[in-house]
Amino acid sequence: MAETIDELTVNYMDGETQTVKELDKKVLSKGAWSTIIYRYQDWNRSAEEYGPDKYTIRRYQKRNGEYQQKSKFNISSEKQAKEVIEALSAWIEDSSLKTKS
Repeated sequence: MAETIDELTVNYMDGETQTVKELDKKVLSKGAWSTIIYRYQDWNRSAEEYGPDKYTIRRYQKRNGEYQQKSKFNISSEKQAKEVIEALSAWIEDSSLKTKS
């Protein structure tokens, strides 16, 4: 298990094949409970290439000096990612309009 946020990753090896390749990550919160969003690709065995970008939000708890994954939400397509962005943007815009009134 990872002892620091920098060590946390979604990279995954199956034997000598990297089946999950992390492309980027952004730490959304740090502390005893940390949240990270990752951009990654899965290995497509039949096509022998990596598939389209996917995204996952992972929540970790640090206990006894090590981070343990407690929950995750996978965003499986660009379309779904855009829908999440649109919903959050609309809610934030609506909320900021209410606070200005």
